[in-house]
Amino acid sequence: MHGSHLHSAPDSVELKDVGAVLLDIEGTTTPIEFVHQTLFGHARARVSEFLERHWKDAAVRDDVARLRTEHAAEPSNPAPPPWRDDAAGVVAYVHWLMDRDRKSTGLKSLQGKIWEEGYRSGELRSEVYPDVAPALERWRGQGIEIAIFSSGSVQAQRSLFTNTVAGDLTRFIRDYFDTTTGPKTAPESYERIAAALERPTAEVLFVSDIAAELDAALTAGIRTALCVRKAGAAPPGGAHAVIRTFDDLEAMSP
Repeated sequence: MHGSHLHSAPDSVELKDVGAVLLDIEGTTTPIEFVHQTLFGHARARVSEFLERHWKDAAVRDDVARLRTEHAAEPSNPAPPPWRDDAAGVVAYVHWLMDRDRKSTGLKSLQGKIWEEGYRSGELRSEVYPDVAPALERWRGQGIEIAIFSSGSVQAQRSLFTNTVAGDLTRFIRDYFDTTTGPKTAPESYERIAAALERPTAEVLFVSDIAAELDAALTAGIRTALCVRKAGAAPPGGAHAVIRTFDDLEAMSP
């Protein structure tokens, strides 16, 4: 745990008594640029023709219904574009949400479907940091379970880990959680995840690059590690151990 000095080495976090590692994606397993530029750019460019092609699909109708409900609950300042129940109207609202980086469940679900199509066609290939695949394999070999908690939909998470430059990593991952479990800044979300993993909170370690998420996990009794990927970024002081790569998470020798 660090004070305010700038050039501290990362902490080495021992995985003693950790039964499950819960991982954030953006900035933790995967470069932020890949998510913001490649994935978001892909979805934004294709949402219009995707909706035109799939407007009558039941699953897409569900996303549109969810977006309509979310739109009706929007405050009037700033006001979203007016709702229209056609593809162009939905696209306008989707772009408005994306411009504000909103964690909208309807948006995330729709993006997940567009990305799935992009992965299947070979247009998209997801990035993970070089230490990620070896760490997942190592932890599974040590009997530690792995789960993901991201604001992207479960479908988007599965697609990302199926189609990485390091191959299909889903064989290492037990479960996926998104905002349908609850907000990432709510302690209750982490209690629900620990229960779903059938683990006491003290046996779960959450790794994220966002301190507010880690604060919520810590409040729920989950162990935490702040992942600082950017070279030269000063690890902030605070309640969380700081790691630079997953190699800083070490299992205890038997």
